[in-house]
Amino acid sequence: QVRLVESGGGLVQAGGSLRLVCTSSGRTFRDYAVGWFRQRPGEEREFVAAIAQSGTDTYFAGSVQDRFTIIRDNNKNTVSLRMNSLKPEDTAVYYCAAELNVDSMISRMDPDYWGQGTQVTVSS
Repeated sequence: QVRLVESGGGLVQAGGSLRLVCTSSGRTFRDYAVGWFRQRPGEEREFVAAIAQSGTDTYFAGSVQDRFTIIRDNNKNTVSLRMNSLKPEDTAVYYCAAELNVDSMISRMDPDYWGQGTQVTVSS
C-alpha cells in the first residue's frame, strides 16, 4: 500500500512561487503514477498535473501549462510540483494522488490513494 503526505503549501503573493512535495512511505511507490489535484472552495476537485511511473511522461492541465513543473524521484519516493507565476485563481487545497494507470487517474479522478492535502493561498 501507499501512504502519501503533501508538504510545502502556504501563503504567497501573486507572481511568486511555491514547491509542493508529495512523499510516499509505500514500498511499491515506483509502481504507481502520481498526480496532483486541487480543489477551490465551492468547486469540484480538478486535475493539475501528473507523472508516470518512470518519470518520463508528464501531463498538465491547460491552466497551469508552462507555469508548473512536475518531477519524480523514485529513489527518494517523492514527487515535487514546482509552481511559478502563481495567480489568485491558483488558491486551493492541493492533493497528491497515486494510481497504477495514469490515464485512468486523470480521466476518472478516482485514484487508489489520496494524500491529506496542503493549502495554497495566493494573495492579489
